[in-house]
Amino acid sequence: MKSLSKDQKDRISEVVKEILTTRLENFPEPNQLIRNAPFHERFLVAFADKLKRVSVPIPYLVAIASWMHGLNTSLGTGFESLAHILSGGYKKRFTKRFRLSLKQSQVNVIDEIIRDLKSGNKKPDLNRENELIYQFGKKDANVEALEFTVDNFFETESSIEAIELKSVRPNSGEGRGEKQKILHAKAALKNIYPNKEIKYFVGFPFDPTSSAPTGYDKKRFFDYLVEFKKFFAPEEILIANELWDKLSGISQTMKQILNIVSETVDVFNSSK
Repeated sequence: MKSLSKDQKDRISEVVKEILTTRLENFPEPNQLIRNAPFHERFLVAFADKLKRVSVPIPYLVAIASWMHGLNTSLGTGFESLAHILSGGYKKRFTKRFRLSLKQSQVNVIDEIIRDLKSGNKKPDLNRENELIYQFGKKDANVEALEFTVDNFFETESSIEAIELKSVRPNSGEGRGEKQKILHAKAALKNIYPNKEIKYFVGFPFDPTSSAPTGYDKKRFFDYLVEFKKFFAPEEILIANELWDKLSGISQTMKQILNIVSETVDVFNSSK
């Protein structure tokens, strides 16, 4: 197994240290004054029997839940940093004054693709969709593309590789909006990079349905993602080790990252 470079390992460790330091400073203590949460407390009374299993006072449970939300946010930012370290890519925004444009006929065909996917008249087909959205008349009117931000943008002589990272489960119905935005993004990018292959993925850092830390089951995961399988083909989604190997170009990358996290946490704990 090829290993990550020392520089990559050191930089990943620094990302982990930053998350640990920040979240330690914000960890709620039981003897601290817990913020008022009257609505949470009253609703959680309905689950008192179930909460007995964890023996955590409701005000402190609310505080821990808030802290966990902050940890999730920190991890989301951390995943982006790890993607940049592994791939050499960077975050790139195509918003406001930097919005790209596409042709009106491309917008029309994208709307048609989305309608067909939503109704079930068509199944997701990456090759078919690319063929449709990359065609337009030279005299066709220009229109603004939807705004989009690429979490990891990586350019080579022959291709543009864009990855949008999702650290939490998308909400119901989010698949439609994501697919429409990505089709706009691919069409607009192809217009300014006509000689390059445009690759656009949605990446999930881990598979919460897997019993193994680095494992994944794409079919099961698609069932877990509400409505995503209506709009995305399997090859458009990268999960767990599949994502991290894609970013680094070497195998078993996720296992190496988890080892670095564990080693950094051990050092962090020993220094407290």
